[in-house]
Amino acid sequence: MRAELLQLAADLARKREPFVLAMVVRREPYSSAHAGDMAIITADGAYHGWLGGNCTQPTVRREARLALADGKPRLVSLSQDPKSQERPGVTALPMTCHSGGSVEIYLEPMLPPPQLWILGDSPCARALARLSEVMGYGVERAPAPSAGQAPMFAVIATMGENDEEALAAAIAARCPYIAVVASRKRFAEMCEALLERGIPREALDQVHNPAGLDIGARLPEEVALSILAE
Repeated sequence: MRAELLQLAADLARKREPFVLAMVVRREPYSSAHAGDMAIITADGAYHGWLGGNCTQPTVRREARLALADGKPRLVSLSQDPKSQERPGVTALPMTCHSGGSVEIYLEPMLPPPQLWILGDSPCARALARLSEVMGYGVERAPAPSAGQAPMFAVIATMGENDEEALAAAIAARCPYIAVVASRKRFAEMCEALLERGIPREALDQVHNPAGLDIGARLPEEVALSILAE
């Protein structure tokens, strides 16, 4: 069972699907769970593994959903007398299993790294890709994002090659953050061209230009750092 769960965790991580890894860290008789028992709860609520009787599953599913929402791990104590288990850092809840006993379950949300879609092959684009990987971002360099969840960030660093097409693609992908590495004059020209194509002004107004925080960046690596800081 443990090997199967670890393989499932690896598969979910490879597919960049969020999940919660739950493990029993303490129990008292007569709980049917044992220390080390594990389960994986996916974003759709699917439950894989064993953490004791079925009576614990609704609580674990609910706490897993909360962990995925706020990205924070939690330690849950299930007992017949939850008030006696209240202490800092512990969520004390009633045990509904008829067998009695108590169990403490640690839940760790496993969230995919934020995805950065870099369009272009300029020196700035390459520097941004290198630094982003060091900083723990998932980096995409393809002309279009891979199927599934849209990237959280998109940076257009095409530097004169298919600029408008790249920006239009990022807007179409509905990336929450879009930045364009270009002069204000060039960016204004891009916006005019896209307005003529029917891209809404409101969408263009959300694009960051100049890209990155103003740290006096000149070299590609400095520009990359300013973008990640933003």
